[in-house]
Amino acid sequence: MPSDSALRIVWIYPDLLSTYGDQGNVLVLEQRAQRRGIETETIYVRSADPVPESGDIYLIGGGEDRPQILAAERLRKDGGLHRAIARGAAMLAVCAGYQIMGSTFGGEEGQPVDGIGVLDIASSRGPARAVGELVAEVDAELGLPTLTGFENHMGVTRLGPGVKALSRTTVGVGNGDGFEGCYAGHIVGTYLHGPALARNPALADLLLSWRAGDLAPLDDTRYEQLRRERLAAVLGS
Repeated sequence: MPSDSALRIVWIYPDLLSTYGDQGNVLVLEQRAQRRGIETETIYVRSADPVPESGDIYLIGGGEDRPQILAAERLRKDGGLHRAIARGAAMLAVCAGYQIMGSTFGGEEGQPVDGIGVLDIASSRGPARAVGELVAEVDAELGLPTLTGFENHMGVTRLGPGVKALSRTTVGVGNGDGFEGCYAGHIVGTYLHGPALARNPALADLLLSWRAGDLAPLDDTRYEQLRRERLAAVLGS
């Protein structure tokens, strides 16, 4: 069991949704917290297990159609994630996990499947698969630098009035309307793999700050150089 003082990181359904290295998001949060002297405890919740309500930051990744449908069914029945979010937990939901957070998403044959309804979004299958690098400029309210990652999905996601677009796409497809991802409260949804937090450490720090408060700065010189090189390669500059 986690100690009362540890920052609890909850990785939801690694046996169903963990493609394209999304588990790396867990490792990045652990590392960036620990470099600041913040104790962490990571809880791996397999699909047969109940989702604990006492976590601080919840993460869910991408996956194929059938595991996505199964994950949505189990999360709806379980209710633990809903209760955790209601008490103020933070969350990062990626790709299939992002779609699950909404009201509906496209199933194996494109049929609408019920999501869990914690984000005011609805997803469906798009006309073509979006595959490749993605670059997007973040909503100014979040104060984050340019997002970078890669996408591999068939989704088109429509945002309702209860959420804001996470970013505006410069390169790539994202939600399919010129924007990528969304956020509401302490929940962030995105199509970004890479994994997302390894490619965007400032986003990791935002999630940490929502639960741990103000964070001490870190020397990210090496990571920023890698980010500049990646952005230059994608943007052709």
